[in-house]
Amino acid sequence: MSNEPHIVWHQASVSTDQRNERFGQRGCVVWFTGLSGSGKSTVANAVDRILFDRGAATYLLDGDNVRHDLCATPQILAPVHGDAFATRFGLGFGPEDREENIRRVGAVTQLFASAGLICLTAFVSPYRRDRDRVRAHCVGEHGLPFIEVYVNTPLEICMQRDPKGLYRKAIAGELPNFTGISDPYEPPISPELELHGDEKGPEQLAADIVTYLASNRLIST
Repeated sequence: MSNEPHIVWHQASVSTDQRNERFGQRGCVVWFTGLSGSGKSTVANAVDRILFDRGAATYLLDGDNVRHDLCATPQILAPVHGDAFATRFGLGFGPEDREENIRRVGAVTQLFASAGLICLTAFVSPYRRDRDRVRAHCVGEHGLPFIEVYVNTPLEICMQRDPKGLYRKAIAGELPNFTGISDPYEPPISPELELHGDEKGPEQLAADIVTYLASNRLIST
């Protein structure tokens, strides 16, 4: 698992298969990606609620929530840890910072899925390479199902919604490296699911995802 001689992988006494059997489901990663305002978080939360009400073991990682702690910005870290620490470990929104943000999140999703949970994520995750690396880590290295859900909502609709006022600020030049305006979004080439956020409501889209999970035997029917 590592080329570092002092870091050794310790095999767990309880396997992922045993945890899956206990929960009556298959631990997996459901990765929502799409532009800001596309509906990722809304749909992911709707799926989480449906699965929870059905008795499934789930957890939702939201892009904004993760930025408060695990992937905190330098501005958040500095008051507690100091400027030097914040500069070294805090994450902004440039390409390398986004890469590290998704790498950290990918590692956490793998841990949750290995524990037998259905781990839902809602991140813009604009770069295809970063998403593919998370997939390779989960599927190739750990044998975990990875379901990429592309919430394909037209930019014009996302800009009309603009729930956080981010597009307005980006157009005004107040937010650099903003996906869809001054930074690119690379859509998935072959996602497991492609949702059109301008054609169905969140509850309908969530139901489509739950149907997919059930038909692929990731949750009990």
